[in-house]
Amino acid sequence: MAPKRRRSTMDPTSDLKDESKPPLGRRTSTRGKKARIMTNPDENPDIVDGKAALRASPDADGKGESLDIKRVASLEQPTISVAKPVLTKEEDSDSSLSDAISPVPTPVKKPRKAPTKSSVSAKKGSDEIKAFKAEQAAKKAAELAKVKKEDDEDEWDKRQDPDGDEMGPIEEVDVLKKEAGRPPPVNSDYLPLPWKGRLGYACLNTYLRFSNPPIFTSRTCRMSSIVEHRHPLKDPSQPEHATKNRPDKSQPASIERGQRYVEEICLANVRDLPKMFRWNDKYGIKFMRLSSEMFPFASHAEFGYKLAPFASEALAEAGKVIAELGHRVSTHPGQFTQLGSPRAEVIANAIRDLEYHDEMLSLLKLPEQMNRDAVMILHLGGTFGDKAATLDRFRENYKGLSPSIKMRIVLENDDVSWSVHDLLPLCEELNIPLCLDFHHHNIIFDATQLREGTLDIMSLYPRIKATWDRKEIRQKVHYSEPCPEAITGRQRRKHNPRPITLPPCPDDMDVMIEAKDKEQAVFELMRTLKLPGWNTFNNIIPYERADDNRPLPKKAKKKKTKKQIAAEIEEHGKELSEEEEPTQEEVPEADIGMGGPENRVYWPTGMEEWLRPKKREVKKKNGVDEEEMFKNPTPANFAARRAIQARDSAPLSEEVKAQLQEANCLRDIKKILDVVKAGMAENEDEEVDLKETVKKSTPAKKKGARKRAPTPSTSGTDEF
Repeated sequence: MAPKRRRSTMDPTSDLKDESKPPLGRRTSTRGKKARIMTNPDENPDIVDGKAALRASPDADGKGESLDIKRVASLEQPTISVAKPVLTKEEDSDSSLSDAISPVPTPVKKPRKAPTKSSVSAKKGSDEIKAFKAEQAAKKAAELAKVKKEDDEDEWDKRQDPDGDEMGPIEEVDVLKKEAGRPPPVNSDYLPLPWKGRLGYACLNTYLRFSNPPIFTSRTCRMSSIVEHRHPLKDPSQPEHATKNRPDKSQPASIERGQRYVEEICLANVRDLPKMFRWNDKYGIKFMRLSSEMFPFASHAEFGYKLAPFASEALAEAGKVIAELGHRVSTHPGQFTQLGSPRAEVIANAIRDLEYHDEMLSLLKLPEQMNRDAVMILHLGGTFGDKAATLDRFRENYKGLSPSIKMRIVLENDDVSWSVHDLLPLCEELNIPLCLDFHHHNIIFDATQLREGTLDIMSLYPRIKATWDRKEIRQKVHYSEPCPEAITGRQRRKHNPRPITLPPCPDDMDVMIEAKDKEQAVFELMRTLKLPGWNTFNNIIPYERADDNRPLPKKAKKKKTKKQIAAEIEEHGKELSEEEEPTQEEVPEADIGMGGPENRVYWPTGMEEWLRPKKREVKKKNGVDEEEMFKNPTPANFAARRAIQARDSAPLSEEVKAQLQEANCLRDIKKILDVVKAGMAENEDEEVDLKETVKKSTPAKKKGARKRAPTPSTSGTDEF
């Protein structure tokens, strides 16, 4: 039996609509009005990245092929796990046992000897080891307490992070040998060169995402934030502030007010679309998948909404840019949008999601052919134990869809259940185009009809193309590759961050590159195969950018001694002022994120951290790395970790508190805390240096010479 879905835990009593009130009227567009919320995730922790947009593909299912935001973000602080001290159980003095009269007189305790240095250090080391063991036991218990997935789920729903950064559980040697011994893939030697088609990427531009301000279309929020923003701000006349001007929960809530909060996030996403299209065009990319998270919770059963009342104008503006540049857009609803499920609830959710995607594409107001090419890629989903019954349910549910949705739906073969041979007859029957995914095909295919690889599948090209031609839609394919070290089917599901070649397809095909590195994966193919546009971009300079208005880092002010100040006054007649901080020219808004005068937008594989200024590292002079210490706790560094925790929990000074109150955004707060932490580290170093100086300057006391007692001798007997 499939697990039941959790119901919303929010209290609906205070926020439900009053049915006696008339429905809300059509709202006018809010374009041009000042946003009342901060939509920059660097400044507002309530704004987060949509998870699906970070993945290589919506069906990647997890943290896997996701761009690591925390790794790139320079302002993230390491999470420090606080070790709880282990308390020794002692007899309570107030217990009933303490009041009992002992029949035996208490023996007189012998006075204890003063502990020696060796015994003190030994006890200290023993206590540290005990505390360390308790800390590790608590961590192990927390890991074992994690809830495991039920075994009766469908195979589509219990995939084990195929795209995770780690390879997952170690496969048995016999399994590895069996998988490695499968027939080798047979690939075509054809390359579609010279290239005349369009390469695309999915949802997120990594370079623009880390501009200042960020440019991306997958800002989202949590449902709890929507509920919170149903309450008015403490000062409605001022914009929202992360700390100073938050929603006042003591005031009455309004569903309409919470909806306006979501709409402002949506409009911030849509208004970044034209910039992304112009950036793509500058570097020869003319195909992009729109993020399904552009409108957070638009298809949700409780929090859902229509787009036209507030976003029609902004989407139409984006559509004009698409038409002007001649680009193609598409969408890919998530893996849980399934029309073959036996559950009515899943079908209802899927239909709402398809209606949302269709409305978003329709409001772009694209020219006829471009609108026809704006398709919605869909997976059939799970088999639910019976492929034939699942296909019948899909046929029945497909019939009930609106004509507009039917015109956009395209089925794609997946890497779990449905091969090309499973879907092609269904597509021909229902007049649905089939999108060939080469990566999925090499994992799930009918071994009785063809071999693994790209050669044999070419025999089905005419039938696949015919499914597109019947609807007069330009064909597209998906391409990605497994990681080189992958052997088993589960391992091969993980996408290579940057493919190294192109599929054997017509040279004018539209190819969606599904990879974690997004537009950089397209750049890699351009450089490797010298495709059109390969010479339009250059490597970025690590941690530096010339195309945004990020403030230059302030140089640390050197403290002058009294002697230095006196020498300056004696020589120059006054104390010399600090050097003026360097200034930079302001970058026009149209040029922000565009690569600067040298078009530096390419970052090498694995170097996404270069996209932001280097994080300031605070290390002690003796080479102790605090972050590394907490990552690898040992009994030897237990005392040091406790000291660091005590330092970090020390109260802030009044001066620092005043600075925090004057901060305008989350970035300012983090900068202040970084300075405080650096100051603490410097003070600790000064204390260490002072102790060492005292030890060196104070000579050790010389041991007094012992007086020798006279001893009798045979030579000196006369003296007595």
